[in-house]
Amino acid sequence: MVGGVTIVSFVALLYVIEAVDQVSGSRLEQDGIRPLEVDGLWGILWAPLLHANWAHLVANTVPALVLGFLVSLAGMSRFIYATVIVWILGGFGTWLIGNLGAPYGVETNHIGASGLIFGWLTFLIVFGFFTRHAWQIVVGILVFLVYGGVLWGALPGTFGVSWQGHLCGGIAGVIAAYLLSGPERKARTKRKIGTAPGLLT
Repeated sequence: MVGGVTIVSFVALLYVIEAVDQVSGSRLEQDGIRPLEVDGLWGILWAPLLHANWAHLVANTVPALVLGFLVSLAGMSRFIYATVIVWILGGFGTWLIGNLGAPYGVETNHIGASGLIFGWLTFLIVFGFFTRHAWQIVVGILVFLVYGGVLWGALPGTFGVSWQGHLCGGIAGVIAAYLLSGPERKARTKRKIGTAPGLLT
């Protein structure tokens, strides 16, 4: 219930921000990630909250609700840490490579929650394989079957779509899953050591 309320509140906030942006003449959109520009680093904090238009936000709404809620089922602390890791690490990666593939002389500006969504997606796909928990593995497989096709969006493609943000968010999601599965991996290692042949205690 807490996870559901949290993710619904987050998406509702995105709609409020987009309404403010529309009223302000799209001024907020200028606060996205501008690669390799020092002041563009601030965009790492704001980019996932900003969208180009209502259509852009609507396209991100259902995946954000579904994937965000599923991540919260791993525990609210893990949901928060995973979100922060994807938000910051994925954003910084986008800041580093965001101009790749752009026409010469064009300054790119990356906005949208899709990088965060890609991070949640990859987190869910691999987390179960790190923890070895059956239900998390099943969730990962189901998520891959339903949403796996969107991973193609992390490959270079149409200019105007931030494949760089998708790619960096996805990589950050895998890193988050590995880091946050630490307790289960350590416990598994201890069990292996404890059952090693010839061990004397």
